[in-house]
Amino acid sequence: MTRKPALIPVTVLSGFLGSGKTTLLNNLLKPSFWERLLRVPPLTAVIMNEFGNVGLDQQLLGNKRGPMALLSGGCVCCEIQGALLPTLKNLWLGRRDGSVPPFERVIIETTGLADPTPIMETLLHSSWAATRYVLDGVVVTVDASLGNGQLDQHQEAVRQIAGADRLLLTKTDLTDPQTIDALKQRLQVLNPAAPIVPVLHGEVDPQQVFGLRAYH
Repeated sequence: MTRKPALIPVTVLSGFLGSGKTTLLNNLLKPSFWERLLRVPPLTAVIMNEFGNVGLDQQLLGNKRGPMALLSGGCVCCEIQGALLPTLKNLWLGRRDGSVPPFERVIIETTGLADPTPIMETLLHSSWAATRYVLDGVVVTVDASLGNGQLDQHQEAVRQIAGADRLLLTKTDLTDPQTIDALKQRLQVLNPAAPIVPVLHGEVDPQQVFGLRAYH
């Protein structure tokens, strides 16, 4: 009996503008970060909106030609071309025929104003995607100092937090304890099921981001 290939886990990384998700992503892609943890980094495909406008570390990016670029360690970075599903198909076909590295997971970084729900729906309801990929979890960064104001003024921030499986509280070293406590209470009301994890200097234990198995 032929064993079916393992599904490729997908992590959706979201968060409001300036909340530190790109810094977090940079660190999660750097081999030096994994070396400090005495771990080997899994090969990762990164999908992002508005590729040219994000601040990925230039030492990580290779020469970008078209929608894909080679990252340090053999990872692939590409931008969503019109819709997510064709991008996932192109990556999977490239992995199958050897034109891209044999990535072991996918990170989708949304824009700061994006609602992650359409991405989740594609992964959960597309029959093509469901036989090749699996949504591992939605991780949302929240700025400890500005989060309360963003929730007051932007429904996008509220929707991001409501859809999260894990909340990463950034910039806690730059924020007073009273502000952090007030924000945590608010986050727990908006999404009582999502654990809140503090992040210092954009670094977090990868186990807090990957392997959540929230949808499988």
